[in-house]
Amino acid sequence: MKKRCFWAGNDPLYIKYHDEEWGVPVYDDPTLFEFLVLETFQAGLSWITILKKRENFRKAFDNFDYQKIVKYDELKYEELLTDKGIIRNKLKIKATISNAKTFMEVQEEYGSFSKYIWGFCNGTPIKNNFKNREEVPATTELSDKISKDLKKKGFKFVGSTVIYAYMQATGMVNDHVTDCFRYDEV
Repeated sequence: MKKRCFWAGNDPLYIKYHDEEWGVPVYDDPTLFEFLVLETFQAGLSWITILKKRENFRKAFDNFDYQKIVKYDELKYEELLTDKGIIRNKLKIKATISNAKTFMEVQEEYGSFSKYIWGFCNGTPIKNNFKNREEVPATTELSDKISKDLKKKGFKFVGSTVIYAYMQATGMVNDHVTDCFRYDEV
């Protein structure tokens, strides 16, 4: 039996996410934006809740196409508020729309969002050496720094905890525990 990180549990969706996505370095802007949206909605909730609704989010938010999301009007906003397939949080929906605009501004300034976000760790994942759940932090000095910079640029729902989870999901940090089979793979 494969040894996995403590949080993967027994849910097939969680296991698939752990085994195939979590911690794999993501450098393309569309996927980086998708994770930004998902982590925004995850704030205060469990990740499995978001994973179970991921396809609904994909459908509701035009496949996470920030160029379409930036053009959402009041009618689309109201439609999203009534979509039972997603988390219907007014502030998080508004944040997603405004974050799309800010995301594109960062792309314009840096050439891509990827160049900007990965610049915080020189384009290379940080490989941690955590042996158990107690060692894995919720935030770090780097997530504090990134969060502060994102907020300064105008992003919403990007507190340090959300950003550290984002860094883990997109492979900016490898937080697979050392005895997890994925630790050396990512």
